[in-house]
Amino acid sequence: MGFLARYAEQLYAVLRIVSGFMFALHGVQKVFGLLGGTKAEAPLFIAAGWIELVGGILIALGAFTPIVAFICSGEMAVAYFKAHFPQSPWPVENQGELAALYCFLFLYMAARGSGIWSVDAALRGRNRR
Repeated sequence: MGFLARYAEQLYAVLRIVSGFMFALHGVQKVFGLLGGTKAEAPLFIAAGWIELVGGILIALGAFTPIVAFICSGEMAVAYFKAHFPQSPWPVENQGELAALYCFLFLYMAARGSGIWSVDAALRGRNRR
C-alpha cells in the first residue's frame, strides 16, 4: 500500500470533482465560445460540447457517475479516433493525449462509481433511513 492509501477515498473524490470541472470547461468553450474557445457549429461538435458541459458538471457533483462517465469516456474515444488518430497513431504526435487520458479516466470512474462527497452517496444515505 502507498503512503497515501488511507486517503484513497478522499483523493478519488478530489480527482472526480477536479476532472469533471475541467471537462465541463471544454464544454463551455464549445457551447458558448467562451474561455478562449470557438462556439461549435457542426452538429457533432455541438453534441460533444453538451456532453462535456453537462457530463462534466454531473461527474463533478457525483450524480449518476457510472453512466455519465461511461458516456463521456465514449465521447473521448470517438474524439481521439476521429480527430487525432488519423494524424498519427501516437498521442504525443497527434495532440490526442488529453482525449485519451479523459477516455480512460472516465472509464475507470464508470467502473468505480461516484465515491464519497457525491450526490449519489447522499442519495444512498437517504435511502437507508
